[in-house]
Amino acid sequence: MNDLLEMPALSPQQTTELLQLAQTIKQRPTAWSTYLQGKSIALLFEKPSLRTRASFAAGIHRLGGHSIYLDAQNLIGEREPATDVGANLALWHDAIVARVYSQSTLSDLASASDKPVVNALSDTCHPCQALADLLTLQEQLGDLRQVHLTFIGDGNNVCQALMAGAARTGMHMQVVTPEGYAPDAELTAAAQQQAAQTGGSISALHDLTQLQSTDAIYTDTWFSMGQSRDNNSVMHDFAPYQVNSDLMKRLGAKYFMHCLPAYRGREVTAEVIDSSQSLVLQQAENRLHAQNAILVKLFEGAQA
Repeated sequence: MNDLLEMPALSPQQTTELLQLAQTIKQRPTAWSTYLQGKSIALLFEKPSLRTRASFAAGIHRLGGHSIYLDAQNLIGEREPATDVGANLALWHDAIVARVYSQSTLSDLASASDKPVVNALSDTCHPCQALADLLTLQEQLGDLRQVHLTFIGDGNNVCQALMAGAARTGMHMQVVTPEGYAPDAELTAAAQQQAAQTGGSISALHDLTQLQSTDAIYTDTWFSMGQSRDNNSVMHDFAPYQVNSDLMKRLGAKYFMHCLPAYRGREVTAEVIDSSQSLVLQQAENRLHAQNAILVKLFEGAQA
């Protein structure tokens, strides 16, 4: 691994190794407390953030490294191109973590930097979130090849990263979205092809009545940052796809998942997200451990 720009870039073996390493670091944090000693990592964020920013900063500190936060909203674009930003940051820092609006910005940063670049969210993929979610499911349910996950709502960057992650770990995942909100067709086909090789399955649906029983239901906000959508149309289109206690019971779901921030009463009811079935805080905690595993693997590659 030289960079982590998107989830599909990982092989099944790399995905498994990252999950194993994340669990090891989580269980024995002191063994890794000096791994990034003397290293500096730039956190370059075009979008607001709570979990990503705080978990990366805390995780880097726990690995013995130093991080600096840069509000990139006014840095990249008219002021200077992403290639110049990447080339300059690589002079002073040992890695770049970037939360951006466009996947092309990550590609530009990586092309100009000889240091590792990590996708902390883009418009097409959220690999850090997906790895944390896989780690959470593994902790709760064991062998991911036996896990059935249902994603309901918007086929967005989180959904697309989860499909790729499920395909690489042999999971079974069904995605149901309103018409016009499905995940990218090429990414879906690629995930289905990969799943066929690992023994998993990926299905994309629009009809809620076609959903099969599941271990966990996952949803996300209906209004992602940077998207321009008509509020009334979105609320109308997504209303039948709300996750509530009736849906949890109908599908036999043991757990509820959400990458946060969540809007209670919209994509999920409070009685579900605030119940004992909810894994949202475990997912948030595991962001730190999954991301630390990513950093360790990237620096292993850089040293090699």
